[in-house]
This record gives sequence, structure tokens and C-alpha cells, in this order.
Amino acid sequence: MEPDFYSRIYNPDVLSCLANLSNDEVFTPPQIANAMLDMLPQELFESPNTKFLDPATKSGVFLREIAKRLIKGLEPTIPDLQERIDHIFRNQIYGIAITELTSLLARRSAYCSKYPNGIYSISHFDDAEGNIRFKAIQHQWKNGHCVFCGASQSQYERDESRETHAYEFIHTTHPEEIFKMKFDVIIGNPPYQLSTGGGSAQATPLYDKFVEQAKKLKSRYLSMIIPSRWFAGGMSLDNFRANMLTDNRIRVLVDFPNAKDCFPQSSIGGGVCYFLWDRDNSGLCKITNVSANKKNTMTRKLDEYEVFVRYNDAVSILQKVSAKKERKFSELCSSLSPFGIGSSERGDEVEFSGSLKLYSSKGIGYVTADMVKASNEWIYAHKVLISKTSAEHAGEPDKNGTFKVLSKVLPLAPGDVCTFSYFLAGPFSDEKETQNAISFLRTKFVRFLVLQAVSSINLTKDKFQFVPVQDFSKPWTDEELYAKYGLTDEEIAFIESMIRPMDLNGGDK
Repeated sequence: MEPDFYSRIYNPDVLSCLANLSNDEVFTPPQIANAMLDMLPQELFESPNTKFLDPATKSGVFLREIAKRLIKGLEPTIPDLQERIDHIFRNQIYGIAITELTSLLARRSAYCSKYPNGIYSISHFDDAEGNIRFKAIQHQWKNGHCVFCGASQSQYERDESRETHAYEFIHTTHPEEIFKMKFDVIIGNPPYQLSTGGGSAQATPLYDKFVEQAKKLKSRYLSMIIPSRWFAGGMSLDNFRANMLTDNRIRVLVDFPNAKDCFPQSSIGGGVCYFLWDRDNSGLCKITNVSANKKNTMTRKLDEYEVFVRYNDAVSILQKVSAKKERKFSELCSSLSPFGIGSSERGDEVEFSGSLKLYSSKGIGYVTADMVKASNEWIYAHKVLISKTSAEHAGEPDKNGTFKVLSKVLPLAPGDVCTFSYFLAGPFSDEKETQNAISFLRTKFVRFLVLQAVSSINLTKDKFQFVPVQDFSKPWTDEELYAKYGLTDEEIAFIESMIRPMDLNGGDK
């Protein structure tokens, strides 16, 4: 029996060690890379003509695991081990590294040598790259930003001694020209985001650009592991979300609501997922939820709702709620920054004549009426204040796997205003109706419905699209809502297992 030289060289597995490091560009654990490879038709690894590309290789884990499968699968076709290895690395496996450092690491993982033209490489090439290339690419600037990835010119226009993060695969309109060949499989874990400059600036997503660029190559299969934030769109992801949800060639989707179930040392808001896109076969998608090593699988449409509903067990509950055809609670919610007051505003500590009470993330202050720049109709109404960030850090559940979802829900009286840290629900006719609305919002039922539209730490009015408006002349309990919508014991148990109690002021009970 031929020795498994990969197992002999990697002990302990350096790739498993790297996968436990926290990094903006997350390393893929070998077991996840293999789970993604398991989705492919395994006969691909028995053909000497199948070509694979990792367009964003870092550790080289995908290339290494592909090589291991090909070495086994091609044994009947190419019996000689060295001849088989040479054929695989020269004709079947290709990678584009995201940095010069990762190119060395990827070559070390695949070829067992940083330099495939050196004496230690298991397959000898005439150059120092082999089929794992890295090319220093420059951003293309226009109006201060890169036209390909959105990078800030002030931040990423650097000298040659610093990495520019201009990734070759997405910095071209003709990706087919990079290797000048057709690929059967494109697979990888692309960079997730890039800072666009400024201390408070939000990062721009990158993973969507890798997916869309890969589709241009028209490979038979495409599989990537990416953040799940695209489920709900936003942050320039609306078109990407629409394209993904309506693409019935996505046949498998595996979702980790808590990213630590996939990347143990990384916090990624909204979780992560990987998918299989099958160019020549369309149909329903096999969706698997993974939580604390428990799996739940269902075959269904991705675009049944405006946002992707990630939890399979939630679908029947949403169907029962929507069957009532009631008004959506999102229609009662304001936009962010309803008064046009910035998050940094604190107001005066002492109340003064004619002042408005200001709610900020640091507490209560007092401001003059002329501080209000928008939505004057909300000032003297009864309303509910809702924090614009969810209660969970990076969208992750607590150690028990449960969510609170809403971090702060408080009544605001006429004359009360808030900063950009909050948005509002209402208006309500009086204090009693306001308190009844709060009793409704604090139920597990409502917060579960909000959770179905949340894919990051941020909350907006559209996250209440599954929540139905009720009669707020009375308070509400979970038991009343479960009965009203005819939930089964199993559906109730699922809600109760996911959502933890919340008191009237928004805290945990």
C-alpha cells in the first residue's frame, strides 16, 4: 500500500492550527474543506481531466485535500505514484494566492515546498510558482476608490513594501485570461471584507465579488464559504442577495448561524455558510442548519420570502403567521435616526426650560427643540424606542445557544427624542397602548420572528417584516400568541429553545 505522504509530513496538521487563528481573512479548517468537497460528484476525482481552481487560496487546504482525493481516485488510471502526482499538480490543480505570504504557505501545503522548482517539491516545476500564482496587482482608482473592489485610495495606495489587498481574481474584467483555461470546479474561502477608510467607516464586502466573478468562468461547479449576511442584503449586497436567492442552480446550502460552529476562534456577525452551485442542474435547494453539531436539513426554495429564512423549523411558523394576512409591524417603525440627532450627542445633564429629553447610548440628557432635524411628527407622540443593534455580539447566541434579539425596548413619552442609536415604533394613542405594544415586543414569539430577518448585529424597520400588528388596547403574552396562530407543541418548543426571556425594560429576566 502506498504511503500517505501528506499524513506523514503534516503531523500535527498545521492547517488545523491555522484555522484556529483569528484573522480578517479566515483560514478554512480541513474538515470544512472536506465537507465542501463531499458535496461534489466524487467521480470528478477519478478523472484525469477534471480541473480545479481556488481563486483565493491562503493556507492551500483546498488544493491539498483535492490532491489527496485525486491521488487515490486516479490510481487505476495512472498506477505510478510519481507520474500520478506530476499529472495532478501540473494539469489539474490551480490556485491564485491572495498575498505573497499565502502563496508560499499554499505551495508548502500542496507541493510540500515553498518553491516547486526546488529539490523538496513532490512535483518539480521549472519556475518558483508552479500552478499557484501570486501577482502584485494595483488598484484602479476613480474618484478616490478602486473601481473593482471599492478600496479607499487614501488607505490602500501604498508602496511596494506593503500589501495592497488588490486581489487578482476580482481586479480584472476578464478572469478567464488568468490561466487561459476552463475549470470544472471553482472552490475556496475568499476574503470577506475590506475597510474603505476612516475610523468609523464601514467595511465593504468582498466575498460577493469573488462569487460573481467565479460565475463568469462558467465552471461546472462552484462552491465557496462566505458570511451569511447576504441573506438579508444591505451593505451593497441587495443585488447579490437577489441573484443568489433566485438562482435555482444553488442546490446545496449549509448554514452556521453561529460562525464559531465552523470557525471556532472567529466571530463573524450573522454566521457563515457554504454552498454548491451546479451549472447544469437546477431545482430546489437542500438546506442544512448546523448548530452545536446538530443538523437539520430541508429541501425548499431559497426565495420563498424577501429575505432568506435560514432556520428550516421556522418556515411552518412563518406560513401560519402570514396566512392571517395581517398588517406588518414594520409599517409602524421609523427609519434610523428619526430625529436626525447623531449617536455622539449626549445633551445637557440637567433639564432646562423647554428642553426635550434625549435618549442616547450613554443615558438621558436634555436638548433644545432646534436639535431635531427630522421627523418632527414623532416628537410629541407616544412611541417605543428600540435599539438599532441586536443584543448579541456579532449576531452570535449565548453559550446556551439562545438569543435575546432586541437589546433595549423602552417607552418614550411626548417630548422625548433619541439619537441615531435607536429607531421608533408607533405612534400610539396613549401610555397604556405604548406599554401594551412593549409587552408584545418582549414576547419570545415576536423576537423569534424578528430573528428570522436578522443576519447581522444591525436592526432596521425591515427586520420586523414577519411580525404582525396586534390590537394594542390589551397586553400580549406568548401563550395568547401561540394559540392565536395555532402553533404546535413542536413549533412552540423550537421558539422556546431559541429565545430567552426579556423583562419589560429590555433586559434579561
